[in-house]
Amino acid sequence: MVHGDNKGLVLPPRVACLQVVIIPCGITASLPEADRQALLAQCAKYQDHLQRAGVRVKSDLRDNYSPGWKFNHWELKGVPVRLEVGPKDLQQRQCVAVRRDTGAKLTVPEAEVEKQLRVLLEDIQSCLFQKASDDLTSNMVAVDTMEAFQKELDKGKIVQIPFCGKIPCEDWIKKTTAKDQDLEPGAPSMGAKSLCIPFSPLKALQPGQACVCAKEPAQYYTLFGRSY
Repeated sequence: MVHGDNKGLVLPPRVACLQVVIIPCGITASLPEADRQALLAQCAKYQDHLQRAGVRVKSDLRDNYSPGWKFNHWELKGVPVRLEVGPKDLQQRQCVAVRRDTGAKLTVPEAEVEKQLRVLLEDIQSCLFQKASDDLTSNMVAVDTMEAFQKELDKGKIVQIPFCGKIPCEDWIKKTTAKDQDLEPGAPSMGAKSLCIPFSPLKALQPGQACVCAKEPAQYYTLFGRSY
């Protein structure tokens, strides 16, 4: 969910069941059968080389779907890299790698497919982690009062607050921070709930500091956020 977009999943390469999908392009009724077979053989060759390089890869050779349909299908499933191979690519001894995270295209010489795709997969992994880390850091704040807590929630933040850890208090927080759905259509209306107790909170709990409910002493800073 963190990495997904309007096209579907965006999976980090290290956890993706399938890291690369190879799709033959340009197979039309006018393409000579010999060229068609050569194109399919090249896809099989790329798949074999990548498998031997430790990449989880498959070729989508279904002839009852267009390349565009296959592009959308594998984008929906979040496969990190799509490898396109067409008749012109075959002639120029190259292929085109398309990143799922950015949509960027990279022309890869045939002789460097294993090397460049392994580097590309690691770069996608690093970029996804860094983007998620930056988003988390930029959207997390720490406050000490209920008023400030609600203001930050309304900005879409996740918030660390001093919390007593008791169930009645959390129920009160959830009820107090719930929003009227009719006021902001499409906005999160659920009350805030506890997400975790950070190992390294943004602020240190002071001796005698009160929970945001102002009824109990705080036990720890706890991360709260609204459900989206």
